[in-house]
Amino acid sequence: MDNARPSSQSKTVPELGRQPIRTFEAAIDRCRELGMRLSRQRRSILELLWQTEEHLSARSIYDRLNQQGQDIGHTSVYQNLEALSSHGIIECVERCDGRLYGHVSDAHSHVNCTTTGQIYDVNVELPAELIRQVEAQTGVKISEYRVDFYGSTVQAIAPDGSTR
Repeated sequence: MDNARPSSQSKTVPELGRQPIRTFEAAIDRCRELGMRLSRQRRSILELLWQTEEHLSARSIYDRLNQQGQDIGHTSVYQNLEALSSHGIIECVERCDGRLYGHVSDAHSHVNCTTTGQIYDVNVELPAELIRQVEAQTGVKISEYRVDFYGSTVQAIAPDGSTR
């Protein structure tokens, strides 16, 4: 299932020099610092992303909020997600089947399950020697990196090694 692969346009890192946003409260603070209006809808979207701790499509966010009794429209969801991701407050992962949004905004890597489409956030530290090799090959000083892993969850692998 190739739709789990994010495109090269995926935004995973906020502006350089900014503190990472690791809590709901920090996300609210960053909105205030940037002078962003903290509407009920925007706050609800942020709360949902921090509560679920998974990557969700705009449609899933809309559905979940409305199931919770929140009165929010499609357009409002899309506009708020765009504003929050463009300011580095939330993560936007581009996939061939659409965008997914997550609450982690600092540099991190992903494990993509090719069977379920689930994306897991992980912190991976590459060996210093590997980073030096990349720098030597490219002439580019590495300041941040992101690694995308792909595979099937253990539960999705049958005893014969095939995926279910």
